[in-house]
Amino acid sequence: MKTGIKGIRRVSAVAITAGAVLTAGAFAAPAQAATLPTPTITAAGGFVMNNGTGKSLFTKAADTRRSTGSTTKIMTARVVLGQSNLNLDSKVTVQKAYSDYIVNNNWASSARLIVGDKVSVRQLLYGLMLPSGCDAAYALADKFGSGSTRDARVKSFIGKMNATAKSLGLTNTHFDSFDGIGHGSNYSTPRDLTKLASNAMKYSTFRTVVGTKSTKQKVTTKSGGYRYMTWDNTNTLLGSYAGTIGVKTGSGPEAKYCLVFAATRNGKTVIGAVLASSSVPNRTADAKKLLDYGFKK
Repeated sequence: MKTGIKGIRRVSAVAITAGAVLTAGAFAAPAQAATLPTPTITAAGGFVMNNGTGKSLFTKAADTRRSTGSTTKIMTARVVLGQSNLNLDSKVTVQKAYSDYIVNNNWASSARLIVGDKVSVRQLLYGLMLPSGCDAAYALADKFGSGSTRDARVKSFIGKMNATAKSLGLTNTHFDSFDGIGHGSNYSTPRDLTKLASNAMKYSTFRTVVGTKSTKQKVTTKSGGYRYMTWDNTNTLLGSYAGTIGVKTGSGPEAKYCLVFAATRNGKTVIGAVLASSSVPNRTADAKKLLDYGFKK
């Protein structure tokens, strides 16, 4: 059978029209949003939230209680900064008990405070949070606890740490030490530590201290002279991850490697914690992954 030229044109027109419909239908289909892959971390637990809204962005065993190591010192600083009529320039004389404590505890990190030196509360906060000085933590607990003996004052200070945890709604947190060298009952969770850090960051002094990479402090010696103390921050995110503003490292035989972290980019602050990571490099890598993820969410 022969098909005329008019017939060919009609067939072609139908084919073109059908093709146009198929093409239009393809473009009309709603675009599927790319799913952001959830990061994998080596840490046993992790949590990230938007600090401005409190919205949870990532969880991994976020409410499982674990040893916290020196991230405990976030609460040490928070209790000090929460004192009424706090004078950050008041002086504390370094006692032999503080240096003996370092000697007697293998896992105690030190701010290298020297017996007889007079250091300010502000300087002790730097010694506490940058080199993670357990001697500085002891000095602050002794200074701000209540009681007629050092033991009583330390016990009182730890009581204040637990009372503050309760007031902040940290239901899976308990402290039995001022520095994280626990005695069987010093624990928190990634979610609780993140909430604690978020609250502590409301204090300008805390923000200044934990955002400092290195500091050189002039302290008064026992003889009335002076010396300089240089402290470097153990948080390697400072200077290696753009926008980092804190917060605190931690480690220990039970805690393994912990990091509470925060960064701000384009007006958005992401804050979080990883507990029981496998090494110092891995806890840093975990934090970077979670920050990247948090900023994209």
